Amino acid sequence: MTNIAPDEKTEVAQYGGRKITIIPRYCKGCEICVKFCPASVLEMKDFKVHIARIEDCTECMLCEVRCPDFAIFVDESGK
Repeated sequence: MTNIAPDEKTEVAQYGGRKITIIPRYCKGCEICVKFCPASVLEMKDFKVHIARIEDCTECMLCEVRCPDFAIFVDESGK
């Protein structure tokens, strides 16, 4: 997990040991993370990525790896 400023607005979803954090200010709406997610966990809304189905996340981390703006982070199994 990256260090995020305490006052930074984020979208966070947790399910079991999974945790996804999105920093909307960094997201430029390119949809790369949405297209690469094999479980369709993410969706676009108002030109920004949002977490739609955290329970389907397989922690493959493709969204985090592919995001060119470092707007999304996946914590593996609560680590």
